[in-house]
Amino acid sequence: MDDKDRKLISLLRDNARMPVVILAKKLGVSRATVQNRINKLEQNGVVQGYTLKLKPEAESHLVRLFMNITVKAKNETAVIKDLQSFPQVVAIHHTSGHWDLMAEIRAESLPSLNTLLGEIRLIDGIEQTETNLLLDTVL
Repeated sequence: MDDKDRKLISLLRDNARMPVVILAKKLGVSRATVQNRINKLEQNGVVQGYTLKLKPEAESHLVRLFMNITVKAKNETAVIKDLQSFPQVVAIHHTSGHWDLMAEIRAESLPSLNTLLGEIRLIDGIEQTETNLLLDTVL
């Protein structure tokens, strides 16, 4: 990956639907070059997919939170796989310090969140959790 690829990724992060012709102009290369670079980034697994980014007001009805999780080391892979099976878990991060994992979770309501958290806490290998509700996003 070179500087052009990094700039291309930056532009796609900002707007993954930006037309190739505009990307080419911003990068100072041809449309074919941009398309080839995108294809190569996808084939090499650097770009793994594209997603939808909504303004916060569009999801204001959702309950959002981070769940910090301590796991038994030998169970970490299985715990991650189990967490991925829940559609409400939108991201899982490795962390340093007291917690091993941090799961970003979105739920439709507090009662559904309560049920979900109960199910997650039953996953074999999870030793301890701490849940932090997101009240607002400022940046």
